[in-house]
Amino acid sequence: MNPNVVFINSFLDVSEETFEKLASIATFRKIEKGVQVDKSGEIPSKIYMLISGIMRAYLSSEEGKEYNKSFFLPFSFVGALTGLIKGKPSKLTYEAITACKVYEVNYDDIMQLCREDVHVSNLYNKVLERVFIKYEERQLDLISMDAKERYIKLRRKIPGIDDLIPQYHIASYLSITPVQLSRIRKKIDQN
Repeated sequence: MNPNVVFINSFLDVSEETFEKLASIATFRKIEKGVQVDKSGEIPSKIYMLISGIMRAYLSSEEGKEYNKSFFLPFSFVGALTGLIKGKPSKLTYEAITACKVYEVNYDDIMQLCREDVHVSNLYNKVLERVFIKYEERQLDLISMDAKERYIKLRRKIPGIDDLIPQYHIASYLSITPVQLSRIRKKIDQN
């Protein structure tokens, strides 16, 4: 079965007809490493279904320091959701950490389909529920786990993370310094 259909059906079983409607508004794109698909300060207009590669969402301080909010793995939806919903500039930048393959959809097109097709609307609601659950899990991890526990959990979630994502990105995501991450790795390797 088509892995894209399997992914969509992980949210809600959709008919072939509904999937075809979604496919008709999607454009396949290859994104090179380092390309920003949404930028802080700009009003976003697209949402992406990531089918290969790794992307991140980050916030930049006025001094240029980056704070990673999220990593996205296949299969997931990527986009400046708050900016899309509010029609306002995004506070986050979304960037490909590795070369990626995505399906790109204009947000207005998906919203039009939601108004026309209850199945698409139900799917959109399920996607939003999943986004909220992931956001809440991340917040709970930050307040209830120490850095070592968060790193171990991240390694389970992203096997081979140390070879895929630069150390400074991982450290930022964990809300620690690269030096602290290096110490944590050393302790784990010793055990």
